[in-house]
Amino acid sequence: MSFAQRLSELMASRTLTNYQLAKDLDIHPTTVANWLAGKAPRKKTLALLAEYFGVSTDYLLGNEQKEKPATDGQAINEEALKLALFGGNTDVTDAMWEEAKNYIQYIKEREKRKRE
Repeated sequence: MSFAQRLSELMASRTLTNYQLAKDLDIHPTTVANWLAGKAPRKKTLALLAEYFGVSTDYLLGNEQKEKPATDGQAINEEALKLALFGGNTDVTDAMWEEAKNYIQYIKEREKRKRE
């Protein structure tokens, strides 16, 4: 299964439109349309998509058959998230990581309030 097919499947399972996904990720809707047409996202964006959907980057790319089980609605793929946030920096402290997770939680809560 291709990235475009996998993304389409994940979006459909969550009844997301191109516009809603773009809004949630703070990107242009045309970017989502390009992905669905077969264009691959950048590594950092791929990691953000994996975190957003609670799946691994390998799953998004079609290298795994099953989604990772979500623990609380959307599991955080820590490895992908660290890559996206810190660009492969291996000197990420526990404090930096906790601050990043707190910020992500804040963003999720803010977006949830916007939708209500």
